[in-house]
Amino acid sequence: MELLHIFPEQASNFAAEVDYLYLFMIAVTVVFTLGIFAAVFYFAIRYRRRSETEIPVAIHGSMLLEIAWSVIPFGITMVMFGWGASIFFKESRPPDNATQIYIVAKQWMWKLQHPEGQREINELHIPVGRPVKFTMTSEDVIHSFFIPAFRTKQDVVPGRYSTVWLTPTKPGKYHLFCAEYCGTKHSGMIGWVYVMEQNQYQEWLNGGASMGSMSEKGGKLFDDLACSNCHKQDGSGRCPSLVGLYRKHVQLADGRVITADEAYLRESILQPSAKVVAGFQPLMPTFQGLVNEEGVVQLIEYIKSLSPMPGTGAAPVNISTPAGEFKPIPQGVAQPAPGNSVPKGR
Repeated sequence: MELLHIFPEQASNFAAEVDYLYLFMIAVTVVFTLGIFAAVFYFAIRYRRRSETEIPVAIHGSMLLEIAWSVIPFGITMVMFGWGASIFFKESRPPDNATQIYIVAKQWMWKLQHPEGQREINELHIPVGRPVKFTMTSEDVIHSFFIPAFRTKQDVVPGRYSTVWLTPTKPGKYHLFCAEYCGTKHSGMIGWVYVMEQNQYQEWLNGGASMGSMSEKGGKLFDDLACSNCHKQDGSGRCPSLVGLYRKHVQLADGRVITADEAYLRESILQPSAKVVAGFQPLMPTFQGLVNEEGVVQLIEYIKSLSPMPGTGAAPVNISTPAGEFKPIPQGVAQPAPGNSVPKGR
């Protein structure tokens, strides 16, 4: 297969699974195509009209044959569906220890930020053998993040976050494309992904100019925007403390309970009145147009830094809701700092 270059090089943990599924679908297509054409030729010869006076024998059909050609294709398509769904669910659930990379697409470039603070344009450096999670959004139109060697292609949509993850398995240099027509210079929206050995990747991280991590930049922006005037860490402000908010269950004024993930935090910054939280008034102004997408992800990283890292083993505690009720925090959800109530709003 590699000698004929039918597929790009396999360089991620999902590449082989995607290729096997694709080969299975090609095999099914070939078998059915050849079978149908063979049947057409056979019936055209076997049941051709041999004279002008010949009257064909009436055929009333076969229930067994009709069931067979309905059930067999259905079963094959269900195999395709189940196989594809299993790969999709694996790609949609990044592990907790995945390295976070933020990507902002813009006509016509890819802007990438590492948690350590490094920023790249149309280039991405990642370590081999370590899970990497991409959180992506667009500043203008729909783009599509496509790395053929990783078998990764994900639409990047303005106004929301798209996520995908993978583990690079082979060091090297790989193509990065935009696979969605995004304007006149779409063909030039390309780049390179460099998969490096662990020690080389660490050297690359240490070799860049130190301008602070994303969480540090987000903390500075948080202070510059005067967010700390309302979001006091001790919970005494007009808005809740953000300590321990990330991945916590948040109760809204309309009765819903949602998880404070990256998408929720982004919406809280740009559209704070979209989800009013129980126990707090919608006082926060919108920062739409005041903070660009790169600033938003820095603020999100800062808020995430205020929460315990997953897997710390902290025991669940009971917390009070605005109504005075008590609800347990499920295992694995970030806990609030001692003495602080759970943040319930912005």
